[in-house]
Amino acid sequence: MMILITGGARSGKSRHAERLAASSERVLYIATSKIFDEEMAARIQHHRDSRPAHWRTLEQYRDLNSVIGVQNDPQQAIVLECITTLITNVMFDAAGDTPEDKWDFSAVERQVNQQIDLLLAACAASPAPVYLVTNEVGMGIVPENRLARHFRDIAGRVNQRLAQQAREVWLVVSGIGVKIK
Repeated sequence: MMILITGGARSGKSRHAERLAASSERVLYIATSKIFDEEMAARIQHHRDSRPAHWRTLEQYRDLNSVIGVQNDPQQAIVLECITTLITNVMFDAAGDTPEDKWDFSAVERQVNQQIDLLLAACAASPAPVYLVTNEVGMGIVPENRLARHFRDIAGRVNQRLAQQAREVWLVVSGIGVKIK
């Protein structure tokens, strides 16, 4: 069972997903962030410190079908935090050393969609509930720079695919979750 939790930045999405997952005996927390500077290291440490110590954490953003699937125990919950960070990491992996103004965004999106296809299949096969956290990126103004516009478009399309397949979808605003599907 796949449950999608979406909302704006700092809306309480992660906390909401964690509350939903906490009813399970065991929780696997899949963190998709990479440490690339001190600020990100502090953010990641804050998230680690806020989770129960007995939760297992895995830091991975690619090939999630290797950890989500039929092998999961139905008594376990899986929290994947977060889809938009996963997308960012895959986009930059796909582009490699190519300058941003030369990116082939169609090719980049194909790489993202390959990972999302693997994730969707894994979630469908998993007997454990999988809570996917993502950012709602379509509620603001159109970004000024090309990379941000393409990111918003790719993330928006991915979120639509995930919401379509999810059994439940939650929108979190100011720490309050509203079930919308």
